[in-house]
Amino acid sequence: MLPERNAMTDARLFADRRAAGKALAKRLVKLGLGDPVVLAMPRGGVPVAVEIARALGSPLDLVFVRKIGVPFQPELAVAAVVDGGEPLIIINDDILTGAAVTQAFIDEQAKSKLAEIECRRRAYLAGRAHVPLEGRVLILVDDGIATGASVRAALAALRRKMPKRLVLAVPVAPADILDDLGTRVDEIVCLKKPKVFYSVGRHYIDFHQILDDEVVRLLNEGGANRAEAPDPASAN
Repeated sequence: MLPERNAMTDARLFADRRAAGKALAKRLVKLGLGDPVVLAMPRGGVPVAVEIARALGSPLDLVFVRKIGVPFQPELAVAAVVDGGEPLIIINDDILTGAAVTQAFIDEQAKSKLAEIECRRRAYLAGRAHVPLEGRVLILVDDGIATGASVRAALAALRRKMPKRLVLAVPVAPADILDDLGTRVDEIVCLKKPKVFYSVGRHYIDFHQILDDEVVRLLNEGGANRAEAPDPASAN
């Protein structure tokens, strides 16, 4: 059962991720982006992205990011792996300098993370091809941003695909994080930019955990890319 909230509070919240996606879609339609590719960060970004892809009539694909933590503090990311036809390892140089982590450790961890990503991609998309990205307008979508670490890695990987334009679309994110991310994209569409930020979930009435079967259902419903054969030069 959802927690009871008064009407004034509810008016300031997204009902759920799909409602947030519909609100974002209205803003994105006005930008006249042509024929973009919508890229969701699973799992929370998928219901948001489904609504955006539907409104824009765009192909929908996924971007998987897995952090590589330092051995003594796994939550401290020394690098991140982003999947694709040509997977990328994004190094956090500031952390690497003080963590005494070897490149061999990062490479070994990356192999493990990529194996996890491949299993999840197969489960979600059943072998469907990557959508070709080079020269396209790309819209990266999540259900919100807290620290921005995963989004930075995804944007870095997508930028290397030489997109025509790179857009970040999220319902909510801290104002200072958006200032930093603004230097990495051509456009940010964000509906709520609180200066005091506690968590993404506090901006939703329904922020339930998205499970794998819901991701699969949403992707099928949203018409995720169904090309017959993968393009090895493309990536999420």
